Amino acid sequence: MIQKIIISICFMGWLIVANAQSNISVIPKPVELKVLKTVGTTLSSQSKIYYQQEFEAQAIYLKEELRKQAGINLSLVKYEGYKKIPQNAIVLEKFFTAQKQKEIYAIKTQANTIHIVAEDVRGFINAFQTLLQLIPIKQQTSISIPAVSITDYPQFRYRGMHLDVVRHIFPVEYIKKYIDYLTFHKFNTFHWHLTDDQGWRFETTSYPKLNSIGSWRDSTLIGHFKTTPARYDGKRYGGYYTKAEIREILEYAKVRGITVIPELDIPGHSRAAIAAYPQLSTKPDTTWNVATTWGMYNRQNNVLAPNDFTFQFLKDIFKELTDLFPSAYIHIGGDECSKLWWKQDAKTQQFIKQKNLKDEVALQTYFIEYVAKQLKQMNRTTVGWHEITEGDVDTSALIMNWADDAKALSAAKKGFSIIMTPGKPFYFDHYQSKDPNDSLAIHGYNSTEAVYNYQIIPEALKKAGLAHKIIGGQGNVWTEYMEWSTKVDYMIFPRMTALSENLWSKNKNYSDFLKRLDSVMITRYQFWNSSYFKEYKVWGKEK
Repeated sequence: MIQKIIISICFMGWLIVANAQSNISVIPKPVELKVLKTVGTTLSSQSKIYYQQEFEAQAIYLKEELRKQAGINLSLVKYEGYKKIPQNAIVLEKFFTAQKQKEIYAIKTQANTIHIVAEDVRGFINAFQTLLQLIPIKQQTSISIPAVSITDYPQFRYRGMHLDVVRHIFPVEYIKKYIDYLTFHKFNTFHWHLTDDQGWRFETTSYPKLNSIGSWRDSTLIGHFKTTPARYDGKRYGGYYTKAEIREILEYAKVRGITVIPELDIPGHSRAAIAAYPQLSTKPDTTWNVATTWGMYNRQNNVLAPNDFTFQFLKDIFKELTDLFPSAYIHIGGDECSKLWWKQDAKTQQFIKQKNLKDEVALQTYFIEYVAKQLKQMNRTTVGWHEITEGDVDTSALIMNWADDAKALSAAKKGFSIIMTPGKPFYFDHYQSKDPNDSLAIHGYNSTEAVYNYQIIPEALKKAGLAHKIIGGQGNVWTEYMEWSTKVDYMIFPRMTALSENLWSKNKNYSDFLKRLDSVMITRYQFWNSSYFKEYKVWGKEK
């Protein structure tokens, strides 16, 4: 029988033996970490992991992580409660708490036992990441872990990282590795950007040309998109993830407690779909190509036309998407939707008049509401970029704000809940230095320090009594200039690490963070065989 534990009492009992703050380095910084004045724990391949049936997959995950990092191979023992805590073991125990903290966990290492308690998968997974930081990255026959007591939980319920696999696609194994990055940093959401102008990246059986045509472009821009004259490599590029591969990735993420939110971007950013099915465009008699350049807004026609074929397409395609992805949230894009092509098209103007729509902004809202209604019927919640709030969209939609604080305030006043993902500083495709010899990026300057110190809840929302409308934040990785996974790693580290602590920990200190970054993360990047930006101390926040 699993005992119900009142967490405050339980943790108080654990912490009473010590008052000294630990100098042990953990990222993100825990709510409370104390060194106990007792003997710690030694683990070897003779040690065991005790677990309950519902967390078997997580116990297997922990066993494998310990083997890879430290070389010890613990055996697994299933149990449903105990009278005495086992020795020479890691004990995973579920508890029920009266507190309202999601993903909470506690670790106590003492007297040759590591006792981990949590309420759900995310809690245990979070605890494991902390435990791994208490253990040296070194193959050994036994490992010693100091006697500590840790109580920890996140300040924000949404902590995400995004990856664009359209501009450049990455192997399944790298997508898994990326999910491992998120897991270690205690993120809980992977936002997977699967469709855009330059390609369609998931297998689609209801409209097969989306893969045979829309998943491939004839060429790719060389250099920056503002460079003239433009140059192209002339090489066919593309691909897509099969449904079997996606299911494999989803299962991988599920074990790690990571929610995968797919994005199918409409009604703009639709050039790949239009290339496959010209009936979707405002010029259906035109032969369209999948985009070979970046920055399409108001430059090339990439918007869906409001016609019967398009709306049936949207109904079918989102049904197929939701059949594949179990996430309660589905991202439908809604950003950078050019009104230019709708204004130039007589049939679109006729549709606006027939539906008594005010203008092209209202037409954009019509598209968003149409898809949102379909998703609601499938018990899914719509997520969109902040531009969808330009019209009268239902406030049940969740907003990702990539603009400034003023846009966040506007959305909050309308009643929307918001995820903060501002271009400055949470776009990791921007430069992280001002060195002219740095690797090519789109523009901008977002330093590690700026990411760490950014105020997730803007002051304006606090003053307006709307702080509760901010549910978290996310780092975005657009891959126009990231052809290889090594470049992705270089652009995200250590900024992802800084973001993880910004989202998780209320009490932050950048100088202290840098010390812990040097202490525990640089060797971790190397262990992962991941590239990273090494001059993060040189290039700081703009004054």
